Amino acid sequence: MVQLPSISLPTIHHESLRSPITALLRNDASLSHRRDTLAQIRQQLHAWGSLEFTPLDNGLFPAAAVSGATEYTGYDSVWVRDNIHVAHAHWVMGQAGAVSQTEVAVKTVMGLMAYFQRHRDRFTTIINGQANADEPMNRPHIRFNGKDLSELDQKWAHAQNDALGYFLWLYCLLANAGAIKPDQSAGEMLGCFVAYLEVIRYWADADSGHWEEARKIEASSIGAVVAGLEQLKILTDGTANIFSSAHFESALDLEHFDRGQIARLIEKGQDALADILPGECKQPEPLQRRYDGALLFLIYPLKVVQPEMAQQILDDVIGNLQGAFGIKRYLGDSFWAPDYKAKAGEGDRTADVSDDSSWRDALLTPGGEAQWCIFDPIISVIYGQRYQQSGAVKDLAKQLEYLGRSLGQVTASDCLVGSCKCPELYYAEAGEYGPNDSTPLLWTQANLAIALVMAGQSLAV
Repeated sequence: MVQLPSISLPTIHHESLRSPITALLRNDASLSHRRDTLAQIRQQLHAWGSLEFTPLDNGLFPAAAVSGATEYTGYDSVWVRDNIHVAHAHWVMGQAGAVSQTEVAVKTVMGLMAYFQRHRDRFTTIINGQANADEPMNRPHIRFNGKDLSELDQKWAHAQNDALGYFLWLYCLLANAGAIKPDQSAGEMLGCFVAYLEVIRYWADADSGHWEEARKIEASSIGAVVAGLEQLKILTDGTANIFSSAHFESALDLEHFDRGQIARLIEKGQDALADILPGECKQPEPLQRRYDGALLFLIYPLKVVQPEMAQQILDDVIGNLQGAFGIKRYLGDSFWAPDYKAKAGEGDRTADVSDDSSWRDALLTPGGEAQWCIFDPIISVIYGQRYQQSGAVKDLAKQLEYLGRSLGQVTASDCLVGSCKCPELYYAEAGEYGPNDSTPLLWTQANLAIALVMAGQSLAV
C-alpha cells in the first residue's frame, strides 16, 4: 500500500464515475486496487465511446463532433493546433503499446504536411515580401476545410505562430523517431517554415496565439516555435554536406536548411522566453497577462522550460485560474461568459474577436470566466512524469488528484449536449454550470487519453 496525502474529491458529473473516482483517490488504497480501479474506469469510458476519435478520410480531425444543433460553432473545421494535440495523444498511446495508434498519429501529421504544401505560397509570398504579414489573412491559415484541404473564406485570426510551431515540433519528433521519412518536397516545406519564422521575427511577433484573440507577444507561442525548431535541429544534424538518409527518404541538399540559422532562431526564442516568463505577455495594459493556462503546454508536451520555471507556472495556474469545474484560460476571459447562449446569438458565439472583443467582454461578470477541461489532464501528466522520476508520493497524489478532476468533467447521463462526453469547458447558465456546445472536444479527449496512459504507467511501478 502507498499511503497518499489526503485528496479532496472533485466535482463529478456522471453518476457512474463517482464510486470508481472515489476509490481511485482514497489515500489508503493499495497500488493494485488503484490499478484495478483505473482499468475499470478505462473500460467504462471505452464502452461509452468517450475517447472515440473519428478522423476524416485523410487522417485529419474536426475540432469537435458536431450535430445539427451545434454546427453553428464551426468546430467541424480542422484546426492545426488541435490536430497536433490529437495526433500526439495517439503517438503517446502508440508508444505505450497500442501500435495501431502510431499509424493514426503519422497519418494526421502527414495530412497537415499535405495541407501546408498545397498552400505553400502563404509562406513564400511573405518570405519574398510580396504579402504583408501584418494582415492575418495573408498568413498560413491555421483553420481550414479538412475534407478537401481548402481554405475558408471567413475572416479569421490566422496569425498563430503556436500552431506552426506545434506542427514543426510533432512532424520532426516523428521523423526523429523514424516514423516519418521526409522526401525532397517535405524538406523544402520545412525549410519554408524556418525562413518564414525568421522573416516575421517570431520571437517578437504579436500573434493571436492559442486563444485566437487580440495580437500580442506571447510566451506560449514563442515556446511552441522553440520546441519545433529544437526538433528540426535534431533532424538536420546530419553529415557535412547532405542529410543522412537514416531520417530522410533521400539525401537533401543543405540549401533547404542553414543549421546555424536554426540555432540562432532557437536562441532568439529562448532569450524572449527568459524575458517574458513566467507571464504570458509583458507588454503594457491591456495586453499584459501574468497568468495563462496555455503556458502549461510549455511544460508538457513541449518541454521547453526548466524545472523551477515549470513549478512557477504550475503554481500560477493552480493558484489563480483553477476552479471547481475546470481551469480558466486567463483572468478576464469572456468566451462563454455567464448566460452566453442567452446573451450572444449563434453567429457571434464563436466569431473572430481578434480586432475587437469589447462587446463580448461586456458580458463577463467578476469571477465568471468559463472553466476549461483541457488543462487538468495536462497537470496530471506533469505530476505523473515527476512521480516516475522522483518516486515522491506527493507527486503521485497530485497526479491522481488532477486525473480525478479530469474524469469528473465527463458529462452526466442527462446532459443536454450529450452524456459521457469530454467538453471544451463548463460555464454558468442561469446560475448552474454546464458544458458548452462544443462537446465533445477532441482536444480534451486527447489530453485525457494521455493522462490515463501516464496514470497506468505510474501505478505499474
